[in-house]
Amino acid sequence: MRGIDDQVAQATIYRLQEAGLVNDQEFAIAWATSRHSHKKISKRVIATELRQKGVEQEQILEALESIDDDAEYQSAFELAMKKYATMSRLENDVQIRRIQSLLQRKGFGFPVIARVIRELGIGLELD
Repeated sequence: MRGIDDQVAQATIYRLQEAGLVNDQEFAIAWATSRHSHKKISKRVIATELRQKGVEQEQILEALESIDDDAEYQSAFELAMKKYATMSRLENDVQIRRIQSLLQRKGFGFPVIARVIRELGIGLELD
Protein backbone atom coordinates (compact mmCIF):
# COMPACT_ATOMS: atom_id res chain seq x y z
CA MET A 1 0.00 0.00 0.00
CA ARG A 2 1.08 3.57 -0.57
CA GLY A 3 3.43 4.49 2.24
CA ILE A 4 1.59 2.37 4.81
CA ASP A 5 3.25 -0.41 6.73
CA ASP A 6 2.00 -3.79 5.48
CA GLN A 7 1.15 -5.00 8.99
CA VAL A 8 -0.94 -1.88 9.68
CA ALA A 9 -2.78 -2.30 6.39
CA GLN A 10 -3.52 -5.99 7.06
CA ALA A 11 -4.72 -5.23 10.61
CA THR A 12 -7.02 -2.50 9.31
CA ILE A 13 -8.48 -4.75 6.64
CA TYR A 14 -9.02 -7.49 9.23
CA ARG A 15 -10.86 -5.10 11.57
CA LEU A 16 -13.06 -3.86 8.73
CA GLN A 17 -13.91 -7.43 7.75
CA GLU A 18 -14.72 -8.35 11.35
CA ALA A 19 -17.05 -5.33 11.57
CA GLY A 20 -18.80 -6.48 8.39
CA LEU A 21 -17.68 -3.45 6.42
CA VAL A 22 -15.72 -5.38 3.81
CA ASN A 23 -17.81 -8.06 2.17
CA ASP A 24 -17.06 -9.17 -1.39
CA GLN A 25 -20.42 -10.93 -1.77
CA GLU A 26 -22.44 -7.84 -0.81
CA PHE A 27 -20.22 -5.73 -3.05
CA ALA A 28 -20.72 -8.11 -5.99
CA ILE A 29 -24.51 -8.10 -5.58
CA ALA A 30 -24.67 -4.32 -5.27
CA TRP A 31 -22.35 -3.86 -8.28
CA ALA A 32 -24.31 -6.30 -10.46
CA THR A 33 -27.67 -4.79 -9.56
CA SER A 34 -26.50 -1.23 -10.10
CA ARG A 35 -24.69 -1.83 -13.40
CA HIS A 36 -27.56 -3.88 -14.78
CA SER A 37 -30.39 -1.55 -13.82
CA HIS A 38 -28.71 1.81 -14.41
CA LYS A 39 -26.23 1.18 -17.22
CA LYS A 40 -28.16 -1.66 -18.91
CA ILE A 41 -25.03 -3.80 -19.09
CA SER A 42 -25.25 -7.55 -19.74
CA LYS A 43 -24.40 -10.21 -17.18
CA ARG A 44 -21.34 -11.17 -19.23
CA VAL A 45 -19.84 -7.68 -18.98
CA ILE A 46 -20.73 -7.42 -15.28
CA ALA A 47 -18.97 -10.74 -14.62
CA THR A 48 -15.86 -9.46 -16.40
CA GLU A 49 -15.89 -6.24 -14.38
CA LEU A 50 -16.22 -8.15 -11.10
CA ARG A 51 -13.37 -10.50 -12.09
CA GLN A 52 -11.18 -7.47 -12.79
CA LYS A 53 -12.01 -6.17 -9.32
CA GLY A 54 -10.77 -9.41 -7.76
CA VAL A 55 -14.12 -10.96 -6.86
CA GLU A 56 -14.07 -14.76 -6.84
CA GLN A 57 -16.04 -16.71 -9.47
CA GLU A 58 -18.43 -18.27 -6.94
CA GLN A 59 -19.40 -14.84 -5.62
CA ILE A 60 -19.83 -13.54 -9.16
CA LEU A 61 -22.21 -16.37 -10.02
CA GLU A 62 -24.24 -15.73 -6.87
CA ALA A 63 -24.45 -12.01 -7.65
CA LEU A 64 -25.63 -12.69 -11.20
CA GLU A 65 -28.39 -15.04 -10.03
CA SER A 66 -30.52 -11.99 -9.26
CA ILE A 67 -30.54 -11.08 -12.97
CA ASP A 68 -32.70 -13.59 -14.82
CA ASP A 69 -33.00 -13.94 -18.59
CA ASP A 70 -36.19 -11.87 -18.69
CA ALA A 71 -34.51 -9.00 -16.83
CA GLU A 72 -31.54 -9.23 -19.20
CA TYR A 73 -33.84 -9.07 -22.23
CA GLN A 74 -35.86 -6.21 -20.72
CA SER A 75 -32.70 -4.14 -20.23
CA ALA A 76 -31.63 -4.75 -23.82
CA PHE A 77 -35.08 -3.88 -25.11
CA GLU A 78 -35.28 -0.64 -23.09
CA LEU A 79 -31.86 0.39 -24.34
CA ALA A 80 -32.81 -0.41 -27.94
CA MET A 81 -36.13 1.46 -27.67
CA LYS A 82 -34.35 4.57 -26.45
CA LYS A 83 -31.94 4.39 -29.40
CA TYR A 84 -34.71 3.50 -31.87
CA ALA A 85 -36.71 6.58 -30.87
CA THR A 86 -33.88 8.80 -32.14
CA MET A 87 -33.60 7.14 -35.56
CA SER A 88 -37.05 7.42 -37.13
CA ARG A 89 -35.81 8.97 -40.38
CA LEU A 90 -33.11 6.39 -41.05
CA GLU A 91 -33.39 3.33 -43.27
CA ASN A 92 -34.22 0.01 -41.59
CA ASP A 93 -30.79 -1.48 -42.25
CA VAL A 94 -29.08 1.52 -40.63
CA GLN A 95 -31.40 1.30 -37.62
CA ILE A 96 -30.69 -2.41 -37.26
CA ARG A 97 -26.94 -1.92 -37.56
CA ARG A 98 -26.87 0.85 -34.95
CA ILE A 99 -29.06 -0.99 -32.46
CA GLN A 100 -27.08 -4.19 -32.98
CA SER A 101 -23.81 -2.34 -32.44
CA LEU A 102 -25.09 -0.66 -29.27
CA LEU A 103 -26.30 -3.91 -27.76
CA GLN A 104 -23.07 -5.71 -28.68
CA ARG A 105 -21.04 -2.99 -26.95
CA LYS A 106 -23.16 -3.54 -23.84
CA GLY A 107 -22.32 -7.25 -23.99
CA PHE A 108 -25.62 -8.75 -25.12
CA GLY A 109 -25.47 -11.92 -27.20
CA PHE A 110 -26.94 -12.56 -30.62
CA PRO A 111 -30.14 -14.33 -29.43
CA VAL A 112 -31.11 -11.33 -27.28
CA ILE A 113 -30.18 -8.85 -30.03
CA ALA A 114 -32.15 -10.77 -32.66
CA ARG A 115 -35.22 -10.93 -30.41
CA VAL A 116 -35.04 -7.20 -29.65
CA ILE A 117 -34.78 -6.28 -33.33
CA ARG A 118 -37.63 -8.65 -34.20
CA GLU A 119 -39.86 -7.19 -31.48
CA LEU A 120 -39.05 -3.63 -32.54
CA GLY A 121 -40.45 -4.60 -35.93
CA ILE A 122 -37.45 -3.43 -37.93
CA GLY A 123 -36.09 -6.83 -38.93
CA LEU A 124 -35.46 -7.42 -42.59
CA GLU A 125 -38.38 -9.14 -44.23
CA LEU A 126 -37.62 -12.32 -46.09
CA ASP A 127 -39.61 -13.00 -49.27
